Amino acid sequence: MTNIKFGTSGWRAIISDEFTTANVRVVSQAIAGYVKDKGLADKGLVVGYDTRFMSEYFAAVVARVLAANGIKVYLSDRDMPTAVVSFEILRRGLAGGINITASHNPPEYSGIKFSPSWGGPALPEETRDIEDRANALMLEPKVLDATMEDVRRRGLVEEISSVKTYLEDLKGKIDFRIIEAKSPRVAIDPLYGTARGYLDEILRGIGLEVTVLHDRRDPYFGGARPEPAEEQLADLMRVVPEGGYAIGLATDGDADRFGIVDAGGEFITPNEMIALALDYLIRTRGWQGGVARSVATSHLIDKVAALHGREVYETPVGFKFIGELISKDKIVIGGEESSGLTIKGHVPEKDGILACLLALEMVCAEGMPLKKQLARIFEKTGKVLTRRVNIKLTDELMKGLNGKLANPPSSFAGLKVAKTVTLDGHKFVLEDGSWLLMRASGTEPVVRLYVEAGSADLLMTLSKEGEKFITG
Repeated sequence: MTNIKFGTSGWRAIISDEFTTANVRVVSQAIAGYVKDKGLADKGLVVGYDTRFMSEYFAAVVARVLAANGIKVYLSDRDMPTAVVSFEILRRGLAGGINITASHNPPEYSGIKFSPSWGGPALPEETRDIEDRANALMLEPKVLDATMEDVRRRGLVEEISSVKTYLEDLKGKIDFRIIEAKSPRVAIDPLYGTARGYLDEILRGIGLEVTVLHDRRDPYFGGARPEPAEEQLADLMRVVPEGGYAIGLATDGDADRFGIVDAGGEFITPNEMIALALDYLIRTRGWQGGVARSVATSHLIDKVAALHGREVYETPVGFKFIGELISKDKIVIGGEESSGLTIKGHVPEKDGILACLLALEMVCAEGMPLKKQLARIFEKTGKVLTRRVNIKLTDELMKGLNGKLANPPSSFAGLKVAKTVTLDGHKFVLEDGSWLLMRASGTEPVVRLYVEAGSADLLMTLSKEGEKFITG
């Protein structure tokens, strides 16, 4: 028997292996117990799901267990982006929400994301509580359940539609007048995921010509993982320049991550997008507050923040920590290099749909492609380049790495280590501002090496030294 373990963004497992009806019922009962013990059972929960195999079925299982525990369930009538779950929690004043999704994981995975009453991803103390309850139930199952007919008859499950209300809310966050005035042609790739009928719908609603790739539900996601990373967006990167589109916009399986392709077909990295958006929002919105980024995210954001005299909050990996700062109204924008972003006044959850619309607004308002906007930023900050490498390790090499990190080197590539950050992994900030971060994955035998430097040559040199340190 395998224990239930929540990672940085929920519990994920392979369908029919660990992600089974029995285990979904156990996790649902654990969440029900948590909500009841917090005295929030009368507020209800929203339940959504993505486009994976059996997602509607698992969502119905969750709804039945919650309802059998006397908790009102607002069950989505279609696949639902994670940010929309957060939106419904806040709009309805609910105890929380559950989304059946494995986000950008390969198609054989499913998962459960739990969001508490404040709308962001559950914090570590909340997931630990739910984990403990679930694992106790695995040993001694005491799960309540009922038929869907029974809980519907008792008024404990209500089907809801969220598309129109969520899109209407976005109209207060994005300047659609600028977009409509420029009337750009846009290509969209939802990667067979939950953004279908959201991102394209709102743009067609203001009269834009929109072309959508992979605009259907496919639980196989075209044979690839639904992640809007450069290597997964070959079709969009080809279509944008061929069709003369102003921009290409992509989202992942549950639409919480974004991918941006510039007019020339060039991929805009999440690090670049977050930095550009920070500069743009401060200049155009006049908002007060700092910026939050994870420890693995580019210091280009710090340089842009310095231009505007704004504070930078460095957080562990996991959007929950950024969401908490958004919920407390401390920041203008928060983002992670893994394609997560949200802004002041929006849900405290990463939102790929919002990020895509913001990128489109920036192109229209500035009258130039994002790459040109980035060049303008680099004129002020100097060039900043980043790289991430995933390194698989045996248990023996992992133990050896832990020993080496206990007594790390004082320099890399001849540059002294000026500061070591152990907020999440080991981050070595060098005397020239370059840095390396070594962080073990919480779900697989992989160490992620993040490197940042001011030139391509130094970036590669530091990458090689970092890899040698990890594996040597």
